[in-house]
Amino acid sequence: MVRYEYGNKDATHVLVQMVGVHEMSGLENEIALIRKEAGDDFSFVAFLVNDWNRELSPWTAAPVFGKEGFGDGAADTLASILTELKENGKKYYLGGYSLAGLFALWSGYQTDVFSGIAAASPSIWFPGFIDYMRKENFRPELVYLSLGDREEKTKNAVMSKVGDGIRFAYEHFQNCGKKTVLEWNEGNHFKDADVRTAKAFAWLLKQERIL
Repeated sequence: MVRYEYGNKDATHVLVQMVGVHEMSGLENEIALIRKEAGDDFSFVAFLVNDWNRELSPWTAAPVFGKEGFGDGAADTLASILTELKENGKKYYLGGYSLAGLFALWSGYQTDVFSGIAAASPSIWFPGFIDYMRKENFRPELVYLSLGDREEKTKNAVMSKVGDGIRFAYEHFQNCGKKTVLEWNEGNHFKDADVRTAKAFAWLLKQERIL
Protein backbone atom coordinates (compact mmCIF):
# COMPACT_ATOMS: atom_id res chain seq x y z
CA MET A 1 0.00 0.00 0.00
CA VAL A 2 1.42 3.38 -1.03
CA ARG A 3 2.23 5.62 1.94
CA TYR A 4 2.65 9.39 2.01
CA GLU A 5 4.10 11.25 5.01
CA TYR A 6 3.68 14.87 6.04
CA GLY A 7 4.23 17.05 9.09
CA ASN A 8 6.67 16.59 11.95
CA LYS A 9 8.01 13.04 11.67
CA ASP A 10 9.45 13.24 15.19
CA ALA A 11 6.11 14.09 16.79
CA THR A 12 4.50 11.71 19.29
CA HIS A 13 1.03 12.03 17.74
CA VAL A 14 0.56 10.31 14.37
CA LEU A 15 -2.57 10.98 12.32
CA VAL A 16 -3.41 8.16 9.91
CA GLN A 17 -5.88 8.56 7.05
CA MET A 18 -7.05 6.29 4.26
CA VAL A 19 -7.41 8.39 1.11
CA GLY A 20 -8.54 7.94 -2.45
CA VAL A 21 -6.90 9.56 -5.47
CA HIS A 22 -9.71 12.11 -5.45
CA GLU A 23 -8.60 13.33 -2.00
CA MET A 24 -4.87 13.72 -2.60
CA SER A 25 -5.17 17.28 -3.91
CA GLY A 26 -6.85 18.41 -0.69
CA LEU A 27 -4.39 16.91 1.78
CA GLU A 28 -2.08 19.90 2.06
CA ASN A 29 -5.03 22.18 2.84
CA GLU A 30 -6.34 19.66 5.37
CA ILE A 31 -2.98 19.47 7.14
CA ALA A 32 -2.68 23.27 7.16
CA LEU A 33 -6.11 23.51 8.80
CA ILE A 34 -5.14 20.96 11.45
CA ARG A 35 -2.03 23.01 12.25
CA LYS A 36 -4.11 26.15 12.52
CA GLU A 37 -6.57 24.54 14.93
CA ALA A 38 -4.30 22.28 16.99
CA GLY A 39 -0.66 23.25 16.42
CA ASP A 40 2.04 21.38 14.53
CA ASP A 41 2.95 18.66 17.04
CA PHE A 42 1.86 15.80 14.79
CA SER A 43 2.92 13.71 11.85
CA PHE A 44 0.45 12.71 9.16
CA VAL A 45 0.46 9.43 7.26
CA ALA A 46 -1.86 8.90 4.28
CA PHE A 47 -2.39 5.44 2.78
CA LEU A 48 -3.67 5.44 -0.79
CA VAL A 49 -6.74 3.26 -1.42
CA ASN A 50 -7.09 1.95 -4.95
CA ASP A 51 -10.39 0.07 -4.73
CA TRP A 52 -12.51 2.18 -2.38
CA ASN A 53 -15.57 -0.06 -2.10
CA ARG A 54 -13.60 -3.26 -1.63
CA GLU A 55 -10.61 -2.20 0.49
CA LEU A 56 -12.59 -0.22 3.06
CA SER A 57 -15.71 -2.38 3.47
CA PRO A 58 -15.87 -4.67 6.53
CA TRP A 59 -18.12 -7.18 4.77
CA THR A 60 -19.87 -7.64 1.45
CA ALA A 61 -23.02 -5.67 0.69
CA ALA A 62 -25.20 -5.09 -2.33
CA PRO A 63 -24.95 -1.81 -4.26
CA VAL A 64 -26.82 1.10 -2.71
CA PHE A 65 -26.08 3.52 -5.53
CA GLY A 66 -24.98 2.68 -9.06
CA LYS A 67 -24.03 -0.89 -9.88
CA GLU A 68 -20.92 -1.39 -7.74
CA GLY A 69 -21.35 -3.37 -4.56
CA PHE A 70 -19.09 -3.59 -1.53
CA GLY A 71 -16.38 -6.13 -0.85
CA ASP A 72 -14.89 -7.38 2.38
CA GLY A 73 -11.33 -6.08 2.16
CA ALA A 74 -11.22 -4.00 5.35
CA ALA A 75 -9.53 -6.74 7.40
CA ASP A 76 -6.69 -7.06 4.90
CA THR A 77 -6.37 -3.28 4.65
CA LEU A 78 -6.16 -2.88 8.41
CA ALA A 79 -3.62 -5.68 8.73
CA SER A 80 -1.49 -4.02 6.06
CA ILE A 81 -1.40 -0.58 7.69
CA LEU A 82 -0.82 -1.98 11.18
CA THR A 83 2.46 -3.50 9.99
CA GLU A 84 3.64 0.08 9.37
CA LEU A 85 2.48 1.58 12.67
CA LYS A 86 4.87 0.06 15.16
CA GLU A 87 7.10 2.88 16.40
CA ASN A 88 7.54 2.84 20.16
CA GLY A 89 6.35 5.90 22.02
CA LYS A 90 3.93 6.99 19.30
CA LYS A 91 0.19 7.53 19.69
CA TYR A 92 -1.83 6.74 16.59
CA TYR A 93 -5.17 8.21 15.51
CA LEU A 94 -7.11 6.82 12.56
CA GLY A 95 -9.53 8.90 10.57
CA GLY A 96 -11.15 9.39 7.23
CA TYR A 97 -14.07 10.69 5.24
CA SER A 98 -17.12 8.83 3.96
CA LEU A 99 -16.39 5.10 3.61
CA ALA A 100 -12.91 5.76 5.05
CA GLY A 101 -14.66 7.19 8.10
CA LEU A 102 -16.67 3.98 8.43
CA PHE A 103 -13.45 1.99 8.08
CA ALA A 104 -11.94 4.05 10.90
CA LEU A 105 -14.92 3.33 13.16
CA TRP A 106 -14.83 -0.38 12.31
CA SER A 107 -11.10 -0.47 13.01
CA GLY A 108 -11.78 0.83 16.50
CA TYR A 109 -13.51 -2.48 17.19
CA GLN A 110 -10.61 -4.54 15.87
CA THR A 111 -7.50 -3.21 17.62
CA ASP A 112 -6.30 -1.10 20.53
CA VAL A 113 -3.51 0.49 18.46
CA PHE A 114 -5.50 3.69 17.93
CA SER A 115 -5.99 6.18 20.75
CA GLY A 116 -8.74 7.98 18.88
CA ILE A 117 -10.97 7.75 15.82
CA ALA A 118 -11.87 10.66 13.54
CA ALA A 119 -14.98 9.74 11.55
CA ALA A 120 -15.97 12.64 9.30
CA SER A 121 -19.27 12.08 7.52
CA PRO A 122 -18.82 8.31 7.86
CA SER A 123 -20.92 5.92 5.77
CA ILE A 124 -22.69 4.71 8.89
CA TRP A 125 -25.67 3.77 6.74
CA PHE A 126 -23.58 0.73 5.68
CA PRO A 127 -25.86 -2.34 5.89
CA GLY A 128 -25.53 -4.12 9.24
CA PHE A 129 -23.12 -1.67 10.85
CA ILE A 130 -25.41 -0.35 13.59
CA ASP A 131 -26.21 -3.90 14.69
CA TYR A 132 -22.48 -4.61 14.71
CA MET A 133 -21.89 -1.62 16.99
CA ARG A 134 -24.50 -2.86 19.45
CA LYS A 135 -22.75 -6.16 20.08
CA GLU A 136 -19.02 -5.39 19.78
CA ASN A 137 -16.54 -3.57 22.03
CA PHE A 138 -15.13 -0.25 20.81
CA ARG A 139 -11.60 0.17 22.11
CA PRO A 140 -10.38 3.79 21.63
CA GLU A 141 -11.33 6.31 24.30
CA LEU A 142 -11.77 9.23 21.89
CA VAL A 143 -14.15 9.34 18.94
CA TYR A 144 -15.17 12.28 16.78
CA LEU A 145 -18.31 12.10 14.66
CA SER A 146 -19.68 14.54 12.12
CA LEU A 147 -22.27 14.77 9.38
CA GLY A 148 -23.48 17.34 6.90
CA ASP A 149 -26.90 18.71 7.78
CA ARG A 150 -28.27 17.75 4.36
CA GLU A 151 -26.78 14.28 4.09
CA GLU A 152 -29.86 12.44 5.35
CA LYS A 153 -32.10 14.41 3.01
CA THR A 154 -31.73 12.04 0.09
CA LYS A 155 -34.18 9.89 -1.83
CA ASN A 156 -31.87 6.89 -1.50
CA ALA A 157 -33.62 4.66 1.05
CA VAL A 158 -30.41 3.19 2.49
CA MET A 159 -28.33 6.35 2.61
CA SER A 160 -31.16 8.38 4.13
CA LYS A 161 -30.59 6.37 7.32
CA VAL A 162 -27.23 8.09 7.87
CA GLY A 163 -28.72 10.73 10.19
CA ASP A 164 -30.36 8.19 12.48
CA GLY A 165 -27.15 6.17 12.39
CA ILE A 166 -24.89 9.03 13.44
CA ARG A 167 -27.26 10.04 16.25
CA PHE A 168 -27.32 6.48 17.51
CA ALA A 169 -23.52 6.27 17.36
CA TYR A 170 -23.09 9.45 19.38
CA GLU A 171 -25.48 8.29 22.10
CA HIS A 172 -24.00 4.80 22.04
CA PHE A 173 -20.44 6.02 22.56
CA GLN A 174 -21.58 8.31 25.36
CA ASN A 175 -23.29 5.40 27.09
CA CYS A 176 -20.10 3.37 26.71
CA GLY A 177 -18.14 6.05 28.56
CA LYS A 178 -16.18 7.27 25.56
CA LYS A 179 -15.20 10.90 25.13
CA THR A 180 -17.10 11.84 22.01
CA VAL A 181 -18.64 14.70 20.07
CA LEU A 182 -21.08 14.96 17.18
CA GLU A 183 -20.63 17.99 14.96
CA TRP A 184 -23.09 19.01 12.26
CA ASN A 185 -21.60 20.69 9.21
CA GLU A 186 -23.41 22.75 6.62
CA GLY A 187 -24.22 21.07 3.34
CA ASN A 188 -24.47 17.67 1.73
CA HIS A 189 -21.97 14.82 1.66
CA PHE A 190 -19.81 16.32 -1.06
CA LYS A 191 -19.04 19.66 0.57
CA ASP A 192 -15.67 20.50 2.18
CA ALA A 193 -14.37 16.98 2.82
CA ASP A 194 -10.88 18.28 3.61
CA VAL A 195 -12.21 20.88 6.04
CA ARG A 196 -14.47 18.38 7.82
CA THR A 197 -11.68 15.83 8.16
CA ALA A 198 -9.28 18.46 9.46
CA LYS A 199 -11.79 19.43 12.15
CA ALA A 200 -12.06 15.78 13.15
CA PHE A 201 -8.33 15.27 13.62
CA ALA A 202 -7.87 18.65 15.31
CA TRP A 203 -10.51 17.73 17.89
CA LEU A 204 -8.64 14.53 18.76
CA LEU A 205 -5.35 16.38 19.20
CA LYS A 206 -6.97 19.00 21.43
CA GLN A 207 -8.59 16.34 23.61
CA GLU A 208 -5.22 14.71 24.17
CA ARG A 209 -3.96 17.95 25.63
CA ILE A 210 -6.85 17.96 28.11
CA LEU A 211 -6.45 14.32 29.20
